[in-house]
Amino acid sequence: MRADYTNERMDPSGFVLLADYVPQIVQEIRYYSTYNFIGDRIDGYEEPCALLTKEAARALKNVAGEMNVKGYRLKVFDAYRPVSAVRHFILWGIEDQDVRMKPYFYPDLEKQELFAKEYIAKKSSHSRGSAVDLTLLDMRTGKEVDMGGPFDLFSEVSHPDYRGITNEQYANRMFLQEAMVRNGFKTIESEWWHFYLKDEPYPDTYFEFPVSSEYLRR
Repeated sequence: MRADYTNERMDPSGFVLLADYVPQIVQEIRYYSTYNFIGDRIDGYEEPCALLTKEAARALKNVAGEMNVKGYRLKVFDAYRPVSAVRHFILWGIEDQDVRMKPYFYPDLEKQELFAKEYIAKKSSHSRGSAVDLTLLDMRTGKEVDMGGPFDLFSEVSHPDYRGITNEQYANRMFLQEAMVRNGFKTIESEWWHFYLKDEPYPDTYFEFPVSSEYLRR
């Protein structure tokens, strides 16, 4: 029976720095930067590092090993996401009139539609610690593999099964998806880059501690 950590949401003891498990992983933590759909650093992101539960990190290590043999590295955009970050998203959607990043991340939608169409969740699986947003990096070229659309593009184009892209782009999505599923992850319908651990250790718990290696090692 799984432990219930519902009342200990600031406890990071079940989490690890992803780079400690997968040293060769590439990280571009978008919500620490200003290049994201809001345009500001997101609350709770104190360092540009990826944190995951130990179980998810182990599974991702297996994926990384498979990909390395085939000439690719994993590139992570987001992993554990604090509840404070999700709250930042919600307040931005409700109160903030700023749409400066609309041309880049939601060109065909109004910001209020992002929640209605579930491109932004009001309770995120990322806050349970076993979800990850990622793509592949071609070790030969040093460039991201062409997936037919960028990370966090809120559009039908981002749906994993979208066929309005080239056969090669679709095959690239399936290549990543199959490796992730084979190693215990599940997909969602709206984002080709998003995966969460099927057997996640904290399925009903949403954590609030910051994205911080220092906090993790207390």
